[in-house]
Amino acid sequence: MNVDYPPGTEEFREEIRAFLRRELPDGWRGLGTLAEDEAVEFTAWWRGRLAGSGYLTPSWPTEYGGAGLSRLQQVVVSEELARAGVPFNGKNDTFSIKMIGNLILRLGTEAQKQRFLPRIVSGEDRWCQGFSEPGAGSDLAGLRTRARLDGDEWVIDGQKIWTSDARTANWMFLLARTDPDVPRHRGISMLLVPMDQPGITVRPIEMMTGGNNFNEVFLDGARTARDQIVLGPGDGWKAAMALLGLERGDEAATNPIFFRAEVDRLLALARERGLAEDAVVRDQLARAYTRVEIMRYLGLRTLTGWLKGEVPGRDASVSKLYWSEHHKAVTDLAVSLLGTDALVPSGRRPVRHYRADDPDAPNSSGSWVSTWMTAISGTIYAGTSEVQRNILAESVLGLPKESRGA
Repeated sequence: MNVDYPPGTEEFREEIRAFLRRELPDGWRGLGTLAEDEAVEFTAWWRGRLAGSGYLTPSWPTEYGGAGLSRLQQVVVSEELARAGVPFNGKNDTFSIKMIGNLILRLGTEAQKQRFLPRIVSGEDRWCQGFSEPGAGSDLAGLRTRARLDGDEWVIDGQKIWTSDARTANWMFLLARTDPDVPRHRGISMLLVPMDQPGITVRPIEMMTGGNNFNEVFLDGARTARDQIVLGPGDGWKAAMALLGLERGDEAATNPIFFRAEVDRLLALARERGLAEDAVVRDQLARAYTRVEIMRYLGLRTLTGWLKGEVPGRDASVSKLYWSEHHKAVTDLAVSLLGTDALVPSGRRPVRHYRADDPDAPNSSGSWVSTWMTAISGTIYAGTSEVQRNILAESVLGLPKESRGA
């Protein structure tokens, strides 16, 4: 693990800081200081500024709308945006850029790159992810959505659930079983499917946080062109595993920033509530601070490999397990400190629907309770904590595979 950035990094870092000084409004104090509707409006405006500069997709080649920067420079851009309290992207971009855009850049055909990547940067194409199903969440290989060839088109039937931002997407990358006669991991394909067609129905799912970005998606004879497939028929599992490990560098660099800021807010909350000197609370605060420092070094270890171009390994499971369980513990403590105020939360709720609230957000019960509800899901999405522990037990400790029922 290397904890030092190479020579020349600080000069580039100053370039990004100069860009932020030029582009941000005078007196900018961070997204968390804005009201919810103002934050949404600013995010849309800021996305345009990032897209125009290439910093929306910093390491993408310039011919596809990126800035043509190195991986290290991409990490620096992410760090400085996080520290400035500005968003990295806009609506649907986690799926459009971080996931399918980077996957197409790595594994797609040249035709797919030319067709999709510039439209992702411009915002013309907005993507969602069709992986989870009612009977196949963590056990993704158990999916039942089927696709069959009909001439030059795939015809798709099935159901997806927990599909974030499906109502604002016009494309979906989904996994479907295209060969039922081979072992279940081998008969899956990843298809690129237009959402605006009669064979697709999207229904919102109201969450206990008040958010409604989750949806269920029904596919009844939905169609997509034969060549809108990643890699090829039966290669969906390979494509999915590659996708789930993409852009570890961004998260390795920014997770410690966001979660450290959250612990700082937690310390302030304990002081505001007059509980900072309570022995039990102090012990829990110390544990939270220690965990977030460990997270920083886990991030540096991940960055060291990522910058060398190493493929995702078991450290991805370590990081996912670590931050999600940490976040749950931190928000549990915050709600305990709030006491009865947590029963009737008030104040600005988080604009983001996952991870920590913005670093400069108000230290309100509305912020903490909403984040606490969301934190619980962090131990479930992108692989449950139990699945991550199984991966580490088998791949690191060499323990036998978990026995499965008949």
